[in-house]
Amino acid sequence: MEHLMDVFNIGLLQNTLRTATPVILAAMGGLLTEQAGIMNIGMDGMILIGAFVAVAFSFFMSSAGMGVLAAVLVGIIIGLFFALFVVKLKSDEFIIGIALNTFAGGLTVYLLRSIFGVRGTFSDAGIVALPTVHIDFLDSIPIIGPLLNDNSIFVYLTWLLVFLTWLFLYRTPYGFWMRAAGEHPESLETAGINPRKMKFLASILCGIFCGFAGAHLSLGYLTMFTEGMSSSRGFIAFACVIFGLANPPKVFIAALLFGFLDALGLRLQSLGVPSDLTATVPYIATVLMLVYVVVSANKRKKKKAERQLKSAITLEE
Repeated sequence: MEHLMDVFNIGLLQNTLRTATPVILAAMGGLLTEQAGIMNIGMDGMILIGAFVAVAFSFFMSSAGMGVLAAVLVGIIIGLFFALFVVKLKSDEFIIGIALNTFAGGLTVYLLRSIFGVRGTFSDAGIVALPTVHIDFLDSIPIIGPLLNDNSIFVYLTWLLVFLTWLFLYRTPYGFWMRAAGEHPESLETAGINPRKMKFLASILCGIFCGFAGAHLSLGYLTMFTEGMSSSRGFIAFACVIFGLANPPKVFIAALLFGFLDALGLRLQSLGVPSDLTATVPYIATVLMLVYVVVSANKRKKKKAERQLKSAITLEE
């Protein structure tokens, strides 16, 4: 019982929020491209490059804000290039995504050694971390106070961005056009809106979100850059998009689940569970998520087919 209390405590919930944040951010970008009819599995590379650029600019400019801005600008550029290949040149989105992830891994390793002269990890006191937020009146509230205080500013910004993403998709003309670009591009074009422009916009916004995710990862969650530090979070974000049916609130909940399992895995290490085993927990959950989605989709298709068959029989009678 004592060991369980060491694992399931307020610290676990705090770590859940912090580990889930980069996944939530990337998933918000991923659901926009998914709604626009683009399967973006290159988010892991976007996050990784964003994390490196954020650390580099934070270190050289002595400003976390400049690090975030640089990560966002690079995210925009990557989003543009991704859309150029996938939308304009009609390249295979799966291959382009894999190529982007591979390129990001090699590029960041090369730059880490060329610019900072280190292998593996760059950690320095000159890296300016993102500020944390402390709200005094929350100190008097049990559980809520410790949970919500002293987090990176991106933790709070992420919650706002989830709401704004939903608002954009379902309450603005651009959101409607973006969804139409994925579902009914011909109808959208008939209405005088270029669906390719909406796809480009979705890809650029995804790059911005992944830039935020990378900046939080290297300046908020940690204050360093490590080779491959995205650790497949982009793939997990994509799984959350599929599991949440590209709906912002549902995707948010799926990403929180990943954050909880990731934080739980870290906690279990304190009980002597091998790290190699605990590290697999989030990925096993990801596979189970996708299995659930596939099974649920098949059930929905079967029920729809049954309803159509019953309707056809009724009409014949």
